[in-house]
Amino acid sequence: MTIGTILLIVLILLLIGALPSWPYSSGWGYRPTGVVGVLLVIVIVLLLMGRI
Repeated sequence: MTIGTILLIVLILLLIGALPSWPYSSGWGYRPTGVVGVLLVIVIVLLLMGRI
């Protein structure tokens, strides 16, 4: 596995973990998911360009 693949897997797990689906996280809004989503898009673009 390359570092890019590992980074992609970790970011996908963070995206799933940041979803506000539990009662204690309902006050967070969509901010955690948005931040992780932006990071995920950046990593995917870098993977497609061959930079990672």
